Amino acid sequence: MDGSQTGSGDGAPVIALADLHLKLRGPTGEVNILRGIDLTVAQGETLGLVGPSGSGKTSLLMVMSGLEGASSGQVIVAGKDLTALDEDGLALFRRDRVGIVFQAFHLIPTMTALENVAVPLEFAGRVDAFERAREELEAVGLGHRLGHYPGQLSGGEQQRVALARAFAVRPRLLLADEPTGNLDGETGERIMDLMFAQRARHGTTLVLITHDMDLAHRCDRVVHVKDGLITGEEPGEHPWSTESTSLEAAS
Repeated sequence: MDGSQTGSGDGAPVIALADLHLKLRGPTGEVNILRGIDLTVAQGETLGLVGPSGSGKTSLLMVMSGLEGASSGQVIVAGKDLTALDEDGLALFRRDRVGIVFQAFHLIPTMTALENVAVPLEFAGRVDAFERAREELEAVGLGHRLGHYPGQLSGGEQQRVALARAFAVRPRLLLADEPTGNLDGETGERIMDLMFAQRARHGTTLVLITHDMDLAHRCDRVVHVKDGLITGEEPGEHPWSTESTSLEAAS
């Protein structure tokens, strides 16, 4: 079942969550992870999600990506009602509309950088999969690493491959969960410069989970999550210009 197309027209929010609840079964019984989330994210907006460990940030991202099903409430993302999709429909939704970048790079160790980026494009039936993969790797400064395997790349280079893979399908939405968590400070800053520059290049909506408030304030808006609830929000400060970021700075 494909699921209904909802809110995909111009001006419609990319994310529309209403009274979202997530309950999971634990060793001691049912646990309320998300307890009534209302959140709207506009097309092209950048949103920082912050909060203490265990607050529900990653669970919220998992629901937005369709990797975790909501217990109740409305979940409309990139024009799809996720509550109306079966597993096959959710897989197609992620393939075509959402890019995900995790703290761990999740690259396939037996594939080269070029092959890792081409994989989702091949799944989507793109005849130009390797051409586009090469283009995206060049855009993140890795045109000279196309034939290298993950084990031959630094942590920063592996995360750049992950970024190229996420952007290769031209997603409407990029979800990033602590993308600099496994990197040193300087490398992490360069990766984030690159992520914001690529987001601006493609006009992609971004939801970023981070513990770094300076990083969160690079977004248009910062939303605070605690105990499965949104407890407040504030505007971002844009301390760096995403439009003028040099891609070479991340090389």
